[in-house]
Amino acid sequence: MREKSGYTQEELATKLDTKKSAISRIENHAEDIRLSTLEKYARVLGMKLQISIANN
Repeated sequence: MREKSGYTQEELATKLDTKKSAISRIENHAEDIRLSTLEKYARVLGMKLQISIANN
C-alpha cells in the first residue's frame, strides 16, 4: 500500500516521526510492532486498521 500511495520508506517514516528502519520492520513482518504504530501507518496511507478475533 505504501508504494501504491507513492511514498518511499523514508517519506513515510518522516510522516510517522520514526526511522526508515521502523518502516522496513513493519513491511518485513516484524513480530513486535505496536498496534498504535500500525494504526498510524494505516492512517497516513488513507486506510483504517481493523482487528477481528473470531472462533473457527
